Amino acid sequence: MSKPHFILYSRSYCHLCEDMLQALLVLQAPDENAAGYVVDSAADRFTVELIDVDADPELVAKYDELVPVLVGNKDGQEPMQLCHYFLNVELVKSFLSEGV
Repeated sequence: MSKPHFILYSRSYCHLCEDMLQALLVLQAPDENAAGYVVDSAADRFTVELIDVDADPELVAKYDELVPVLVGNKDGQEPMQLCHYFLNVELVKSFLSEGV
């Protein structure tokens, strides 16, 4: 079973893009239970690839006004767009745990 993979379509000097990446990376942090014990070492939970939409006219045409856009891919399934502008934390967690 391969790790889930995210593609973050973004652009330079985009504060929303930076915010979404940081919010996504927070989900890589280990989970702790109420007693403070690590219950899930999530450091290898998923991979993230950044793609600059401005480097490809087709991507600009597709995502220009939606950036940042987060696409998830898991176990060879078709990639699916999960959210844009802001990270939908609950949807991403659901994608990671069960698949949406």
